[in-house]
Amino acid sequence: MTISREDMARVADEYVLGLLDDDESRRVETESHKDGELRDAIATSRERFLPLDLSVEEAIPSASLWQRIDADLSGNQEQQNAPVHPTPSNDNRLHVWKRTAVASLAASLLLTAGLGWSLMRKVDPVVIAILLNDAGEPQAIVEDFSNEQASIRLLADFVVPEGKTMQVWTLPNQETGPVSLGLLNEHRSAKLATPSLPRPKDKQLYEITLEQTGGSPTGRPTGPILVKGLAKIPL
Repeated sequence: MTISREDMARVADEYVLGLLDDDESRRVETESHKDGELRDAIATSRERFLPLDLSVEEAIPSASLWQRIDADLSGNQEQQNAPVHPTPSNDNRLHVWKRTAVASLAASLLLTAGLGWSLMRKVDPVVIAILLNDAGEPQAIVEDFSNEQASIRLLADFVVPEGKTMQVWTLPNQETGPVSLGLLNEHRSAKLATPSLPRPKDKQLYEITLEQTGGSPTGRPTGPILVKGLAKIPL
């Protein structure tokens, strides 16, 4: 799969929003391993759509909504003129068309509602921490929302050996000690449901360590520190 520079931003957006089918998504993922520009475009798309992902709660359409949509589509179909050539009794093209139309219309309604809700309910992080490696290079960004939720955006590819996982930590204070914010099981950017902690503050320490699968057995960091950084309160 070859993606032109002109189409790269569009493909990255469609990939992040889940608009590609399974085969297309797999091809984009395969290509991203070889194409650094595509990886950067995907990371940019994820960052742009992150506020929508964080602020919109999942909405499940009610059964009555599906029934109304299906009834409207059936009514419109009955009003159309009869086709010149009779449709075979076993022709399922109408069923496929209706199913596709219903799914498309419902997705449009949900996306519109989600975007409107996001615009009205934008949540800003309490602190942001840029995590650096030993060479001082930015490798990850932590956004702590102080409402039992944090987002981790990876800026680089991490090599995670078999049987290991990446675990995110913070240090609220010396008395409490380091507290786990969660695991990055797929070694990629993620939204974490964090424990109830005091409101994060300026210069609070955040880090990612390499732990055994399932996380640290002691509840404290035991593996090597991959990246770390101090939080700042955004202006």
